[in-house]
Amino acid sequence: MQRKDWFGILYVSAWVVIWGTVGSLVDLPLLNSKVYFAGSIGQAATFTITALISLIIGVIFFSKASKLFGIDQEQ
Repeated sequence: MQRKDWFGILYVSAWVVIWGTVGSLVDLPLLNSKVYFAGSIGQAATFTITALISLIIGVIFFSKASKLFGIDQEQ
């Protein structure tokens, strides 16, 4: 595997961790205040919305991160 392959795997892995962390930080107060319950459609919606936001931000930052690490210059 090439350097750009490793970069892609690590980049996506990092964004999955970021998404899960942000989703959990949003989810916890909603669960504690009983806005919805664990396993409900509200919880699924919370994680789906945070996933979409994370996806958009991840795509935007990918080109900046690849330039920063010199990945975009590889062939």
